[in-house]
Amino acid sequence: ILIYGLGKSGSACFDFLIKNNNLIVFDDNFSIKNKKYNKYFFSPNRIKKINFDYIFLSPGIDLNKCILYRFLKKNKNKIISELDIFHKTYPNLKKITITGTNGKSTTSKLIYEVLKYHKKDVRLVGNIGNPILKEKNIKKNTIFVIEASSYQIDYSKYFETNIALILNIAPDHIERHKTFKNYAKIKTKLIIKQKNNSIALIEKNSKLITEILRSQKVKSKLKKVDFEE
Repeated sequence: ILIYGLGKSGSACFDFLIKNNNLIVFDDNFSIKNKKYNKYFFSPNRIKKINFDYIFLSPGIDLNKCILYRFLKKNKNKIISELDIFHKTYPNLKKITITGTNGKSTTSKLIYEVLKYHKKDVRLVGNIGNPILKEKNIKKNTIFVIEASSYQIDYSKYFETNIALILNIAPDHIERHKTFKNYAKIKTKLIIKQKNNSIALIEKNSKLITEILRSQKVKSKLKKVDFEE
């Protein structure tokens, strides 16, 4: 497994996987090569010669603007996210995932506080600042409230959530996603990957999200909500 990007997510991924996997790490910032990563940190030329099973790509890495962009594009089918690793490890845990352009953190915190008030074992993780792979003492009834950015969702392949919320969509991160429609499509991956017994909530007046989902096979129960009421 190649871990590309050694920020919060990459570091958490490294610590989570190191016991049972063969890891190689890389970061465009060569100064991050320290005692912790020294023996795992390979040069770009060495990395290009390896046939990886998976490539964890930190959400902060722009695939089109990084040192190994040609290698990554060639191996795009192997790219996964921290959400994928978590889901593959804990496929049966309840997950509530919130995305959108504005209000993600507030909504995630409110849901977390409501579940906590009702004595649930609930964890607040994701883009809100707590890497999901850092969580310990996970039980069968633990519920995860996950704030997911478009970057995290974009690199995810296997992640599924029981409840998906797309709060709102407005042009954002266009420098990375190129067009507003591409940005919106990435958000809808949360819903498209859901199973039959899942629930999805979208903004009632979001014509673009509705249009994108209409062309997809949505298995979850889709509810349109007026979030301003």
